[in-house]
Amino acid sequence: MADFFPFRRFFLSPPVFREWSGSSALMDWLESPNAHIFKINVPGLSRENIKVQIEDGNVMRITGEASKEEQNGKDTVWHVAERGTGKGEFSREIELPENVKLDQIKAHVENGVLTVVVPKDASPKPNKVRNVNITSKL
Repeated sequence: MADFFPFRRFFLSPPVFREWSGSSALMDWLESPNAHIFKINVPGLSRENIKVQIEDGNVMRITGEASKEEQNGKDTVWHVAERGTGKGEFSREIELPENVKLDQIKAHVENGVLTVVVPKDASPKPNKVRNVNITSKL
């Protein structure tokens, strides 16, 4: 079924994205054999304006806040303001898979793109099957 329906995780499991602010911080999520790689558009933001945090065990929260665009004086006439003139904020929450090394996450920002690399944990996980003792009385 994996080959037939590659996006089953998005439909058959709990939501991967817990929050999306609707901002222009668009994201790509790639998976390599060794890591999950997140690329988020953060045009005009420096590393001082961005936070990457791990909350609630395996939830990665990425937030950013842009500085307010300077007004060029009362004599300046704006003809087009598509980039926005106020404070730009964004927030993304992503529920990470269980097989990751949370203590080895790395992030860097370059040319308006934040790249977060979350290494996978290749060590086998303990078996989640637990035997229950059966008695004749409760």
